[in-house]
Amino acid sequence: MRVFEFLRGKKGAMGIGTLIIFIAMVLVAAVAAAVLINTSGFLQQKAMATGKESTEQVASGLMCLGVTGHNNGSGIDQLAIYITPNAGSAPIDLKNTKLFLTYDGQSHVLTYGGYTENTSNATNIFDYSVGWSAANSKSYVVGIIQDADTSLKNGVINKGDIAVLLVNASAVFNTTIPTRAEVSGEVQPEFGAPAVIDFTTPPAFTQTIIELQ
Repeated sequence: MRVFEFLRGKKGAMGIGTLIIFIAMVLVAAVAAAVLINTSGFLQQKAMATGKESTEQVASGLMCLGVTGHNNGSGIDQLAIYITPNAGSAPIDLKNTKLFLTYDGQSHVLTYGGYTENTSNATNIFDYSVGWSAANSKSYVVGIIQDADTSLKNGVINKGDIAVLLVNASAVFNTTIPTRAEVSGEVQPEFGAPAVIDFTTPPAFTQTIIELQ
């Protein structure tokens, strides 16, 4: 009889041990599941944020609508660079937008120098006297062409806006740009694609206002 009681006691002890192991496995599985859920949630958020930033980087940017130059008799002394956002672009802060220009072995970086409005209703962009007086060798001035929500006054260009960058070329390059000269550059926003500038001046300047690009 004692032998059977002993065996029954051993089975009870084994059952308790098995139960402890089972509970431990459940706890481990629960902890592992919680870790996996938290990790998957974190990765999902990171993936969404990365996807949004990637889409913004690819879709956003600036487009160059054209470049005109002013001939003062000895060469091009002023440049007017027209820009607008790409289709689907997010708003772009021009205060953090750089203008890169290269001519005759010189490379210059110009920064935002404020904005100007056509208060005198001038039909010629080169008559924006207030804006041109502020453009210098280090900065460009943003002329407002089209801005329904007045965002350009805060230095932000968005959907539907058209701006012109006023560049004092003679101050930037310390000389006027002659005929048959190659000029390149880009308007590089804080994010997104840049507006490309690439033109060669004509073999002869026959007009005061010259379309370059």
